[in-house]
Amino acid sequence: MSLNIMMPDLTRHTCKAYIHFNIRILRLIFYTLLAFASVLLCFSTPAEAATREYWIAAEKIEWNYAPSGENLIRPNMGLDVWGKALVYEKYRYFQYTDVSYTTRVEQPVWMGILGPQLHVVEGDSVQVHFLNRADKPLSIHVHGLQYDEENEGADMKGSGAVVPPGGTFTYHWEADSDAAPGPNDPSSIVWLYHSHVDAVTEVYDGLIGTIVVTKKGMERAVNDPHPKDIDKAFTTLFLVFNENDRKIVESGKSAEYDSPEEAEEGNLKHAINGYIFGNLQGLEVEQGDRVRWYLIGLGTEVDMHTAHWHGQTVLNAGRRTDVVDLLPGSMVTVDMTAKTPGNWLYHCHVADHITAGMNTRWRVVPKP
Repeated sequence: MSLNIMMPDLTRHTCKAYIHFNIRILRLIFYTLLAFASVLLCFSTPAEAATREYWIAAEKIEWNYAPSGENLIRPNMGLDVWGKALVYEKYRYFQYTDVSYTTRVEQPVWMGILGPQLHVVEGDSVQVHFLNRADKPLSIHVHGLQYDEENEGADMKGSGAVVPPGGTFTYHWEADSDAAPGPNDPSSIVWLYHSHVDAVTEVYDGLIGTIVVTKKGMERAVNDPHPKDIDKAFTTLFLVFNENDRKIVESGKSAEYDSPEEAEEGNLKHAINGYIFGNLQGLEVEQGDRVRWYLIGLGTEVDMHTAHWHGQTVLNAGRRTDVVDLLPGSMVTVDMTAKTPGNWLYHCHVADHITAGMNTRWRVVPKP
């Protein structure tokens, strides 16, 4: 059996043109595939991790626990024993725009006594340039992030552990995968930082701040590390500030204590972000907002707090609740979608803490 293959009757010139045409086609295909591969490479290559740089100073201040001078939750009840002295000498962390430490970065009013909130993305490096403008040695010790002993800011290890008045130190931290949100966490989580030369005293001083780590890929933009899946975020610290033995500013004192026992109780300020009896302001969202709450607990054995929202529930690690337990050293992140307009109570649900003023309001504005 024979097989006859019919070949095209091509002239020499036609054959050459035919070959050149096919070469052009192959070349076009090659460059198209090369361009396509380049595009894929661009999209598949992860963005280079950033180095986030912050300038923070510690400074001595005067702090008023109730600037209005009133009980804004139950006006007829007044401030009771906790209102006899309201202003104390304290310390705070402040953020500045650059190394000159001349222009402060403005904070939302709801942050109260809290130091600046730092924002980073998983994989980022963090440089915190610290200037001690106070009158005693201080430091910055961060929770959650990675650091070596020189950058621990605690335990008397290295010059970063004890920064003298007028001194400076630059802390280097890493927001690696162990500092980032875990499998059951939302797209960002909160960590504490605080001074750790005399840690107990310096927490009561007010030297407390937070750092938020956003999961890689969930940041809004390369230059904006905030999580992209929420509209608003608030951070609230539940802490009974022990002001016993601290200097009271006389202009912030309205009456003498009747006894040492009354003085001891009156100097325990049951505060949210450093304010009592509704004097914490600015917790306002719009109806329909996706809201994230970063909750912090610090203190001693009396600081067993239960953060409670009226008018709304939250998701805590996938569980639905409206009360979140906080022990000293707790850092909890919960989410809600604001639904019902109103001026709602937000408070610790421990009975004694309610009486002592650990309460404020959060507001949901009707959707336009």
